[in-house]
Amino acid sequence: MKSSKLENKVLTLLYLLCMLLFINLAILEKPINKITIVMGVGLCFLIGLSHFTIKKLHPEGDKFLFIFSSILAVVGIATIYRIEKTMALKQLAWVALGIISYMLIATALPNIKKFAAHSKFYMIMTLILMPMGFIYGTIFNVETYGAMNWVKFGPIGFQPSEFGKIFLILYLASVLKDYESKNVIKEDFKQLIRPALVVMYSLVCMVLQTDLGSVLIFFGISVTMLYIATSKKKYVFTCLGLSVVGALGAYNMFAHIKRRVMIWLDPWKYAHDEGYQIVQGLYAIASGGLTGVGLGNGYPDLIFASESDFIFAVISEEFGMIFAVGLMIIYFLLFYRGIRIAFMTEEKFSQLLVVGISTMIACQTLVIIGGIFTIIPLTGITLPLISYGGSSVLSIFFSLGILQKISEE
Repeated sequence: MKSSKLENKVLTLLYLLCMLLFINLAILEKPINKITIVMGVGLCFLIGLSHFTIKKLHPEGDKFLFIFSSILAVVGIATIYRIEKTMALKQLAWVALGIISYMLIATALPNIKKFAAHSKFYMIMTLILMPMGFIYGTIFNVETYGAMNWVKFGPIGFQPSEFGKIFLILYLASVLKDYESKNVIKEDFKQLIRPALVVMYSLVCMVLQTDLGSVLIFFGISVTMLYIATSKKKYVFTCLGLSVVGALGAYNMFAHIKRRVMIWLDPWKYAHDEGYQIVQGLYAIASGGLTGVGLGNGYPDLIFASESDFIFAVISEEFGMIFAVGLMIIYFLLFYRGIRIAFMTEEKFSQLLVVGISTMIACQTLVIIGGIFTIIPLTGITLPLISYGGSSVLSIFFSLGILQKISEE
């Protein structure tokens, strides 16, 4: 009963937040744009209908995964609308498709345990998707913000690695579920060599594409799942040691990586060229203070990729650091709900799958926010569910739908 009351309160606050944001956006236009208000109402209706459907069909499932993800999506659409209306309409369409996919997975998909037997298929899809961006970029000599991680077919483009990481998680979960400790290095090596090679292959593909953010995310996912499957710290330390060697090698081999590190160490030295984006982001965060300058009163046009990589800086400027920290708490709660589902799941494949997806969202959030605040070198990835981008939105909603499904079993 207490959980149900809390659920209804959070859902009501979500509706209130959505309407306040879109009413504010409508008032910013002269005359008042009624279509913007209709967008807010429509978004509330879609969220409410989806939540009701999931709750009605599977009342035993997690109560807050969908609500927390919807909060992030609403803030993302509103912020993007403030930056560029056309992008916001596209983002709304992607979110709607994402929510539909979430519902279909949560309500119509068979028992997740049945998918544990398809490790070869997951491996093949991983091997195909990971280098796709590099191959396309090399053949057509195309880069997006300095990275070859996009594939385009006419007006339609997508990021293969966004879906590749889901197949990587599915593959690792399906293989590592059968791990048995033999206490013999040779026997353990036989069990872990194939997944290790697939992970290394994925990491090399991302390095070649100069998609350094995905390198960090894939590494975080792999090490976490490895530890959960084996419970052996020595493997974690071995991976960390190899990562240091690999990082040093990449630093010396690739000029763009060395440049990123130099900018990270002293962004102010490069404030008028390569460090301009980071410096403008820091200025925006500082000018927002605790409470923000107000929606529509910031300067997102001064920040490169303000709708995607640096959208958190825009939010910090216009809504303030208190609101921004609140969003980070929502991400933490998403991670917590995922780990909670893992603890409540007895089946090994499902457990590893939940841990992998939860780690993916946590790593992606920490990597991009850490880059904006110059805690780590900037890598250029999307903030889950908030940044503009169809591939990212669909892959995250798809992943969260899997978590919802497992919570119902």
